[in-house]
Amino acid sequence: MIELRPSRRRKAIGIGCLCLGPVGLILPILPGFIFVGLGTFILRDQYVWAYRGVSVIDRRWPHLIPGIEAREVKAMEWGDRQIERVKSVFRRG
Repeated sequence: MIELRPSRRRKAIGIGCLCLGPVGLILPILPGFIFVGLGTFILRDQYVWAYRGVSVIDRRWPHLIPGIEAREVKAMEWGDRQIERVKSVFRRG
């Protein structure tokens, strides 16, 4: 059973990556496939179609998903720290 966990921030980042993907496929300076894959991975908890896309990768390469999820947790924690840091700067001023 799929458990969807809606988050506006994750949706914004995931859809942003999916929008950069086709641009990256056209322009030689952006890696388009990476942005499409990253956007799909980020949106896996938001939409059923993204979950199915990631489950295909999980069946093919099961050892990859836990490592990617660990990096994702670290990146989200880093982002939260940066947001709190910026908020504290504006609270002082």
